[in-house]
Parts: sequence; structure tokens; C-alpha cells
Amino acid sequence: MPKGIFSISAFAKYSRTTKDTLLHYDRIGLLSPNIRGGNGYRYYSPAQLATMNVIRTMQEMGLSLVEIKGLIDSRNPENFDVTFDLQITKIEGKIEELINSRALLKTLHHYIQEGLKVDESALSIRHLPEVPLILGEENDYSDGKDDYDAINVFYQKINEKYPKLNLNYPVWGLFAGERIRNRDWKYPSRFYFYHPKGDKKREAGKYAIGYTRGGYGKCEDVYIRLLNHIEKEGYVVSGDCYEEYVHNEISIPDDTNYLIRVMIRVEKLT
Repeated sequence: MPKGIFSISAFAKYSRTTKDTLLHYDRIGLLSPNIRGGNGYRYYSPAQLATMNVIRTMQEMGLSLVEIKGLIDSRNPENFDVTFDLQITKIEGKIEELINSRALLKTLHHYIQEGLKVDESALSIRHLPEVPLILGEENDYSDGKDDYDAINVFYQKINEKYPKLNLNYPVWGLFAGERIRNRDWKYPSRFYFYHPKGDKKREAGKYAIGYTRGGYGKCEDVYIRLLNHIEKEGYVVSGDCYEEYVHNEISIPDDTNYLIRVMIRVEKLT
């Protein structure tokens, strides 16, 4: 074998492809061996590894072999400059999508793990850190509107405000503290979801926290238990309440048996 070149087997190994793929590329004139030996063997140069990398990258970005061949056959710096610029933009978009997908899965995974560890019957008052969130406008329940109407408006408004934001995060309900004090928790005051780019915050501070099982909006028992617990421990409701479905339709097939967490902002009586 001539020095400084690769056999088809070695080239397939180094370019992370197969001999059959290289034979196909040769047949269609996309990437032919640098040298053909008298014995019919095919040999490739190290420089052709770079070409192979470009071909594979272009394929991964959705270009057909015909499109790639046309680009290579008419190649010049200007053509590749335009093509690479377009492909880099596409790759950056895919990277952003993957980052968003990872963040979503980590969020859901965190909720599932957290729910598996909790004592569902326990009530507690704990300090929680500040967390960024995306918060919707005040919900409108006039003229017979319900929470389903409100959630549609929430998504419409958030999509208008953040047209490029991933909206696949779980959405929960926020109740104004005054409503909790008045024992009014039928429909959320607002909707929200946690997001690192959120321009609002869940306040850091003391929260009374309780869990229950039920369907959406079916958790009156935990509110009553929490309010009794807050009074017993010498606290008062001092801020908003967050109603979250730690285990929901993602992991629970029975829509009457979701694991619900309620967190009410409180402060100690002085």
C-alpha cells in the first residue's frame, strides 16, 4: 500500500462509516478513492477525511446526497461560505432545542424524584429559596369563564410576549394571599411555570407546605389542613400560594390521583 494513504477499511474506521457507504459514495461520484491500485484496491488520502466529515455533517443537517454532490462538484470558497453560514445557524437552533429539551426533562425528573420522597401526610413550614418564573396576567373569570378559558389566554399571552420561548414546561396555579385568607381557592389568580429566563420570582421565605392526592382543582382538604397548621404554629398568610402537581398525567394514569403540593407564603406572628 502506498505510504501516507488509507485502505478502504482503515478509512471507514477513521471516518466512522462503513465500507458499503464508501462504495456507494464512489458509485454516485460523491467521494471516490484518491488512488486505485492495480489489484483493484481503493486507497484514500488523509485530506479526504475532512471531505467525509463535511458530507456526514451535511447529511445530519438534512441535505440529500444529490445536494451535497452538487455543492462539492461546484465547490469554491464563496459557495461553502454561504452554505456553512446557513448550516451553522441551523446547528445553533438545534443546540438551543436540545438545551430546552434537557431543561424540560430535568425539571420533570426533579418533580418525579421529589414526589417519591415526600411524606404525603406531613405538613411543614420551611424556608424556600427565590426561584425565577414566567408569570401570567391576572386571570379573567367574568361572564362565566372558567380555568380552561384562563389557561388558553395564558398561553396566548405568553406566546406573544416570548415568541421563541419553549412553552412545554408544566404550568401551575398561583393564588393571591388575600384569596387564601378568604378561603377562596376555586380557580387560580394567575398561572405560572418555572423557567431560568423568567422575569418574575417566587419569593424566598417561609412557606407552609402540604400534599394531597386528587385531580386538577380537587385539593380543598390540603388548604384547610394547611390553614389550621399555620394558625397552630403561630404564623399568618403573608403572600401568594403556589399549587403544583408534582406527579401528574406524565407519570400517573389516574387523573383523580395526582400528587398535589400546596405552598403558602407565611410569616411568624410578632
